[in-house]
Amino acid sequence: MITGASAFTLAFIAFGSQPTPQQLATQQATREDHRQMMDQLHIPFLRPGVNARVAGSANYDEAKANPYPDLPDPLTMKNGKKVTSARTWWEQRRPEIVEDFDREVYGRVPTFVPSVKWQVTNTAHELVGDVPIVTKTLVGHVDNSAYPDITVDIELSLSTPASAKTPVPVIMVLGGVPAAGRGGVPAAAPAQQGADPGPSWQAQVLAKGWGFAALNPVSIQADNGAGLRKRIIGLVNKGGPRKPDDWGALRAWAWGASRAVDYFETDKAVDAKHVAIQGHSRYGKAALVGMAYDQRIAIVFVSSSGEGGAKLHRRNFGELVENVAGENEYHWMAGNFLKYAGPLKWSDLPVDSHELIAMCAPRPVFLGAGNLVDPAVDIGHSDAWVDARGTFIAGVAAGPVYRLLGKKDLGTPEFPPIGTGILNGDLVFRQHSAGHTPNPNWPYFLTFAEREFQAIAQ
Repeated sequence: MITGASAFTLAFIAFGSQPTPQQLATQQATREDHRQMMDQLHIPFLRPGVNARVAGSANYDEAKANPYPDLPDPLTMKNGKKVTSARTWWEQRRPEIVEDFDREVYGRVPTFVPSVKWQVTNTAHELVGDVPIVTKTLVGHVDNSAYPDITVDIELSLSTPASAKTPVPVIMVLGGVPAAGRGGVPAAAPAQQGADPGPSWQAQVLAKGWGFAALNPVSIQADNGAGLRKRIIGLVNKGGPRKPDDWGALRAWAWGASRAVDYFETDKAVDAKHVAIQGHSRYGKAALVGMAYDQRIAIVFVSSSGEGGAKLHRRNFGELVENVAGENEYHWMAGNFLKYAGPLKWSDLPVDSHELIAMCAPRPVFLGAGNLVDPAVDIGHSDAWVDARGTFIAGVAAGPVYRLLGKKDLGTPEFPPIGTGILNGDLVFRQHSAGHTPNPNWPYFLTFAEREFQAIAQ
């Protein structure tokens, strides 16, 4: 069996390079942190994950994909009573689901988290195509007076049309990297790039008369286990290790997105009632978590989020719970999540991802993914790893909550063909054929968002 540590090293060798001393030190610190969490949980070992780049390792056979087909009912309370009213959902059932996610999946945000003071460090007048924009580069300084050894500065940029006379809706992208030290349109994160022709997502947003923002998640919390004693999680823990129900990186990135919304509420250029959040891949997970936990976010575009995001944990297709519980990804989750790749089964989870989607209700959710080419055959043009069908099934299973709250769900359990989608409800899905990229779904999401923003305004 290849361990997470050796897999890390082999990944560099496969691409013709050797890890640097700093990368090896990060790997070692990650391994030690992962081990101490397993020790806290009294888990001697975890089941191994699958390898996307090894033929036959991951399952892509739909006939084997549902070993645990029975999902928790989002409308049945812990005491067995059925939820039949919106009031019962909000006051009793939804808090039960939130508690399960907090304890077992994403972790709890501490009761006392330091405040954030936003500073505009630069304002620039620029062009996207032929559209003049005003870009503000911002830093969110987190109060570290309780533990000065750790500094956290959240990186954010905000671009709005220069011609706007009134506040505009804003699409906030997780993973966009603000230009360092100056104004400027943020560069797209690697996961946002692609060879698709046509206008950039920024240009498409501006064509609606809206603005866009780019939030850098790793300025909030590092994307590795070694970083769990640094950035915001490390600051709150004063450099110490996490407890099993402490928040992981996904919850921390979502917390940072909420702090960006705090800023938007103070900026006269932004219509803070119409803020959307978007993320792709790991940042798609964080975008969904952010939407679920912050009622101020109006709409979400969840792109190829996979395991730990919108994909059902109980599915055996592509990436598994065991992968996310391993050394390379466990930092995204609460420590307790590791139990479900060790002594417990996936079906022992008290919640599943359809209930995370249901936490977003009645607000609109756009679920997206790429095609299902076997990555062992065509790694560069596949999105099979994220299990688009598992995401779709989760959306279907969230439907009863949307209907209870007076909104339109997906409307069918039939998985749509690639290149099509179900786009006429408040909970929608579309799968494109261009692989692991959000780009082909951007026009459809923006049309969806425009319709939903109009409904919110009425």
